[in-house]
Amino acid sequence: MNGIRRISKKRLLALTGTSWLFDALDVGILSFIIAALEKDWHLSAEQMGWIGSVNSIGMAIGAFVFGALADRFGRKQIFLWTLLFFSVGSGLSAFSQSFIVFIIFRLIVGMGLGGELPVASTLVSESVEVKDRGRIVVLLESFWAVGWILSALIAYFIIPKFGWQIALILTALPAFYTLYLRKGLPDSPQFLAKKQNRGEASIFVKIAQVWSKEFAARTCMLWILWFSVVFSYYGMFLWLPSVIAMKGFDLIHSFGYVLIMTIAQLPGYFTAAWLIEKAGRKFVLVTFLIGTAISAYWFGHAESVLMLIISGMLLSFFDLGAWGALYAYSPEQYPTAIRGTGTGMAAAFGRIGGILGPLLVGTLVARHIPTASIFTIFCLSIFVGVLFLIFLGKETKAGKLSEEY
Repeated sequence: MNGIRRISKKRLLALTGTSWLFDALDVGILSFIIAALEKDWHLSAEQMGWIGSVNSIGMAIGAFVFGALADRFGRKQIFLWTLLFFSVGSGLSAFSQSFIVFIIFRLIVGMGLGGELPVASTLVSESVEVKDRGRIVVLLESFWAVGWILSALIAYFIIPKFGWQIALILTALPAFYTLYLRKGLPDSPQFLAKKQNRGEASIFVKIAQVWSKEFAARTCMLWILWFSVVFSYYGMFLWLPSVIAMKGFDLIHSFGYVLIMTIAQLPGYFTAAWLIEKAGRKFVLVTFLIGTAISAYWFGHAESVLMLIISGMLLSFFDLGAWGALYAYSPEQYPTAIRGTGTGMAAAFGRIGGILGPLLVGTLVARHIPTASIFTIFCLSIFVGVLFLIFLGKETKAGKLSEEY
């Protein structure tokens, strides 16, 4: 490992977490923009669903392609490219004059977002000690909550007065952040050491290894888990402001309620970060996913403002805590040589759920299916992921599973 530059945990967390914040800002803004575009462009429910789904199509492509490239060219280099990719695409989408042009740019944005998230979590996971790994990755995910809170603030104060275009222009600012990261962030020590010690297998060989006999069971579990989590998250959260509006509240009030719910994400992350090294990844994932399922069911059936806000806050608390644990758990399923590929492929398969979730909501809303029934579907999908995790998932706390970690 001679000549490999290292970085303190706090600085690593700050540098990568800031980019994670920008990711969340973009995804969060999209949920509010969908509601605003419905009024500006008179979109149908199906068209609203397609905006979220096209974003997820791009994320599926990005997770698969950039995850594999990260094993070939390094975590840092691909991390910077994905950040630049989604920043430029998001800024350009602000100038869209039609629905078709807008979703084309959202496809580009999605590719950058989908690639950055698994690559960034792999980079952080490989750059810290075993005893701190789970906690640091969950804390990295906590920056997602900050990004969502900022997006809710922008939606509440900027969109009604200045329009959704200004909000999207603000999400293009991370492009300048890549210039700073280029010098301030070192690559993964484990990746650099592996690159020095042996030649690189082709991407196709790595893909085959992910589904080899040794890793097939955990890969199957991880893919189903990612699908159920992403399907429910994007189906629920991208529609959150719109669903609240459907329950009879005006758009401004729905933005305000989502802001309150979003704040609950932070204690969810911090609780998961505290538990993950004490109770283990699997325990935290199972517990928080069950909490998510119950909260989703309650939110779908909530009618009063109080019940809506409480169930929405619990949904944010448990769902985002589960996301943090998932990003800690996923890279630990594979050794260094195929970690980016394996994590990226799982995330890519999960993004198929992100495509179907928003489309499903749009289709069911157009057919006047009650929101209670829609959220019950997401509740059940989460329980499917929990069952696969319980029966096929193994604990990876302190490197118990992947020997090379």
